[in-house]
Amino acid sequence: MQENKTPDLSSEIERLVDEAKSGDGDAFGRLYDMHVDRVYRHIYYRVNSNADAEDLTQQVFIKAWQAIGRYKQTASPFLAWLIRISHNTVIDFYRSRKSETYIDFDIIATKPETDPEHMVEAEFNKQYMRQAINKLKGDQQQVILMRFIEDFSYPEIAAALGKSEGAIRVIQHRGLAKLKTILEKAQQ
Repeated sequence: MQENKTPDLSSEIERLVDEAKSGDGDAFGRLYDMHVDRVYRHIYYRVNSNADAEDLTQQVFIKAWQAIGRYKQTASPFLAWLIRISHNTVIDFYRSRKSETYIDFDIIATKPETDPEHMVEAEFNKQYMRQAINKLKGDQQQVILMRFIEDFSYPEIAAALGKSEGAIRVIQHRGLAKLKTILEKAQQ
């Protein structure tokens, strides 16, 4: 669900946020239902563990519930606020574990096959891309994942990262150029 594309949905979210700010748990529950899948997916790509992603998703919504009174509606969608919380929660998770970021994503097959050779090749490509994306730094990695893996729009990414759309496009361009260089070096 992309709240910035549907005016009716956007006003419904604003209404639910106002009710949640007044202490309405049911309204917050509806917000949870509307956004939990995107928040979970955002976190899962960064931790590659169902259990950790579920735990961290719950932490995000607990933090959001605790901070909902301080939430200020701006031009940014409510989802951007949740993604910012999830980003910080993932950073805290890795700081506490002192481990590397690990990304998992599925590469969509152009033709579904059950041929073992094709399956092995697809898995190899998935691992190859994961390793290349892991070599990108900070914002570049974040923007590439959000844009191409999680299918966020430029305005959503900009709002979530607190940057302008122009800055997001520049980061994406530089990230793709760096990714190309990484992939070319790996083929040599």
